[in-house]
Amino acid sequence: MTKGKGMDRRRFLQSSLAGLAVGALLNPSGVAAETGKDGGKSIGCLVDTTLCIGCRKCEEACQRRNHLPAPERPFHDLTVLETKRRPDDQRYTVVNRYLPSELKYGDVASRPAFVKFQCMHCLDPACVSACPVGALQKDPSGPVIYTASRCIGCRYCMIACPFQIPAYEYQKALAPQVRKCTFCFEFLRDGGVPACAQVCPQEVMTFGPRDDLLTMARWKLRSAPGRYVNHIYGEKEVGGTSWLYLAGRPFGEIGLPVLDESAPPRLTESIQHAVFQFFAGPVALFALVGGGMWFMKRKERLARHPEEDKP
Repeated sequence: MTKGKGMDRRRFLQSSLAGLAVGALLNPSGVAAETGKDGGKSIGCLVDTTLCIGCRKCEEACQRRNHLPAPERPFHDLTVLETKRRPDDQRYTVVNRYLPSELKYGDVASRPAFVKFQCMHCLDPACVSACPVGALQKDPSGPVIYTASRCIGCRYCMIACPFQIPAYEYQKALAPQVRKCTFCFEFLRDGGVPACAQVCPQEVMTFGPRDDLLTMARWKLRSAPGRYVNHIYGEKEVGGTSWLYLAGRPFGEIGLPVLDESAPPRLTESIQHAVFQFFAGPVALFALVGGGMWFMKRKERLARHPEEDKP
């Protein structure tokens, strides 16, 4: 974006964050709400993939802030971009490179596209709906938050996520957890910025109120129609997401799934939560098995000692 214009990223961040008061948006009790469908009042990140150079600084910043183990190959080794990668339990965000089908000088769509992936922090998250014990919850401010102490390891969230983001610590036998991008939730409470957005040298990511990000994205589409596909990814996909994307090529060509605008089905949510709340399901199962074992043992005992059945 050209310096000096009213919509430059630095002034946008300053004006947006000054009026945002992220701390007030976060639930002061520390308990997240089940859903947060009003995306306009929440925070988000706008990713302009046409600006990304694939430097992986965002990966490194995320790794450091979340105290994740260092990768086998250092972050300055860009040969990792030759293989498509996915976020997992040891890396919450990754950058992938997508080569064009043909090369044309000066055409944005013909350049390699670098795309950052992480949890999309959906407005109406399928993972939250699927979790039977409330280990995943949507905070009204935007982040989808995971509480490990509630998790029973069912991994329904992994199946439900349309972006296939939640990862499980299979290598930890005693206390495995579900892992994903946290949106730097604890730092946002103190008025901070996600590590990836803070460190990006190309200003690919803009952090702020979601409504303002959509306004900015529409301004970019109007100002440079030849640079972008005329679509804001995440504005309406699966009911809307906190992470929004602009691109110079169709989103299906750069690793973002083509999804319906409707939020994932929630029909079974109330039934599922009622059955599993307070472990009602497992308790009932154990009671049924225990009752069956008692009946079979009593039947065997009476067969050996029929006199016990006499009054």
